[in-house]
Amino acid sequence: MCGIIGYVGTRDVVPVLIGGLKKLEYRGYDSAGIAVVNGEGVEVVRAEGKLSNLESKLGEMELEGTFGMGHTRWATHGKPNENNAHPHRDCTGRVVVIHNGIIENFLPLKQKLQAAGHQFKTETDTEVVAHLIEETMKSGARFVDAVRSALKQIEGHYALVIINGKDPGTIIAAKHGPPLVIGIGENENLVASDVAPLLAYTRNIIYLEDGEYAVVDQKRVQLFDEHDNAVRREPKKILWDAVMAEKEGYRHYMLKEIHEQPRAVRDTFTGRMFEESGDIYFNELELTPAQWSKFRRVHIVACGTSWHAALVGKFLLEEAARIPIEVDYGSEYRYRNPIVDEETLVIGVTQSGETADTIAGMQEAKAKGAQLIAICNVIGSAATRMSQGVIYTNAGPEIGVASTKAFTTQLTAFYLLSLYVRQLRGEPVDDRRYAMHEMRVIPHKIEHLLKTQEKHIERLAHKYSTAQDFLFLGRGVNYPIALEGALKLKEISYIHAEGYPAGEMKHGPIALIDENLPIVAIATHTPVYDKVVSNLQEAKARDGKLIVICDEGDQAIRNLADDVIEIPWTVEPLQPILSVVPTQLLAYYIALRRGADIDQPRNLAKSVTVE
Repeated sequence: MCGIIGYVGTRDVVPVLIGGLKKLEYRGYDSAGIAVVNGEGVEVVRAEGKLSNLESKLGEMELEGTFGMGHTRWATHGKPNENNAHPHRDCTGRVVVIHNGIIENFLPLKQKLQAAGHQFKTETDTEVVAHLIEETMKSGARFVDAVRSALKQIEGHYALVIINGKDPGTIIAAKHGPPLVIGIGENENLVASDVAPLLAYTRNIIYLEDGEYAVVDQKRVQLFDEHDNAVRREPKKILWDAVMAEKEGYRHYMLKEIHEQPRAVRDTFTGRMFEESGDIYFNELELTPAQWSKFRRVHIVACGTSWHAALVGKFLLEEAARIPIEVDYGSEYRYRNPIVDEETLVIGVTQSGETADTIAGMQEAKAKGAQLIAICNVIGSAATRMSQGVIYTNAGPEIGVASTKAFTTQLTAFYLLSLYVRQLRGEPVDDRRYAMHEMRVIPHKIEHLLKTQEKHIERLAHKYSTAQDFLFLGRGVNYPIALEGALKLKEISYIHAEGYPAGEMKHGPIALIDENLPIVAIATHTPVYDKVVSNLQEAKARDGKLIVICDEGDQAIRNLADDVIEIPWTVEPLQPILSVVPTQLLAYYIALRRGADIDQPRNLAKSVTVE
């Protein structure tokens, strides 16, 4: 997601900021900007699009200073344009803010500040922070105290970096969710959203923890907790190279991206769910109840992992919409002359937004008069440009070829869309509030799963890494996760694997089961739980090796299975977001054990742009 860099020291700051932002380009962005302090003045330069556009602007200026900050933005509130690009300022132009994350209560704060006479110039939630600080400083408060006051008023997940032209040489950084790190240099200090842009200047790093903020100047760094108590923390010595810094110490991008899923899921739903009102809001998708009522069918078009997400989406949307929903491979859709007209909604699902087969299917549907929306991770991609509405997944760039966080954010997008459909249909608000609450705690449950099960799954991978075939089983909403688990294992370990509905096992695959076949099954509590258990008993009777993903504390499964992987309980529509994580880890650690090229598996590409 967005990138942050801040510097105070003796160097010319503009090259430091631009160089730092270039190190952060892999995170993905749609605009960029810097702020440089010279005396009491603050010069802000911003540009839509790539960093080269910002550099072109700077090349036409004489901008100098030794103190400033820079930002690359991935749009959440407000369109991706120059006006909404960071940094943002208060009415005086001296308080300047950059921000990753979302201020959830920005709207009531903005309304209150507007009533007090503040003039807002952007559509973003970030600008609220600058005006909050300004409002407190009007009464004579010091800059640091005004920031403390603002932090106590805002709600959400954020990484904030703030400067004040009247207090040159001081950077304040605050964290609640997205990462922030501080680099301790010789007569200079830096702040950034990760380690990569700091390594050219220092390898002594302090990681901010949630709820903490730092006051940084050229000579020292002061840390404080959420209660304003001083915190003492020694810097860590970083020994990574630049590439490893981008991986944040993980051995592979895939493992890093598996661990990024709590953040990615949170970024996908934050700013779109409003539990107080029970409403779902999409910035780039506007459907009225009247428009929705005209649809008689929904087609979902996707490929690969996105197709598996679409199968879960069918389960969620059909229950919410009560109209027929079909899921098609993009490569098949346009060649079967599908029944599509103006009463059809077509949803294209693609991580890159450039998948050739999916794009072709979307074009076919649009030519026949369908309403077109996209679920996509890349702003401005082909899929988003041709669609009337877009749900961006906000996963951030996914470097590993085998998709992980892009998949779980697509599942999150489908869950939100199903709640949005229920909202359009006027279903009870209390039901939506409950559903939103269950979504909001999912990131914590993923974190718990990773913490409690990863080492166990690594041991299982060692146990089963010599197997030549795997069978993955699931039913209902977890059947697509069986397909996805098999695909992940095939992609990165090169082991043959099949995903099947558990109830279909006896119609063929049961012939393969013997003591040499590991079976990964998902047996969480759903209306078909007992049926799945019966299917597993059939497999066990034929000496199959059962690895079962189940709810925590399920003793019946423990008694039946050879090995279990426990996941936290959640409501059935959200189970796939949790149940897929063990399959990702199992595939990763088996591939690691077998010495495969995990991030770049043979014959595969991240974005398939040819038919």
